[in-house]
Amino acid sequence: MTMRKRLGAAVAAGAAAFAMGLGGAGIAEAKIQPVDVSCTNPSGNEPGGQQPTCKGGAHTQETENRNPSGHAPPGHN
Repeated sequence: MTMRKRLGAAVAAGAAAFAMGLGGAGIAEAKIQPVDVSCTNPSGNEPGGQQPTCKGGAHTQETENRNPSGHAPPGHN
């Protein structure tokens, strides 16, 4: 009977450690995605009334990487 309890306790401890390892990995992941910040025309100026997303053919879209809280993480831009 004591051997069965020890084996059960060992299996339970292993399962708990495995579950904690999986749960911790999910929390630490943040999805960093590009966000439109401005639009420039061929001469390098920002056209009025079109920020932050470009509308038109000859414009260049400027983006910035941001995390879910809206901040730019260091080293990702």
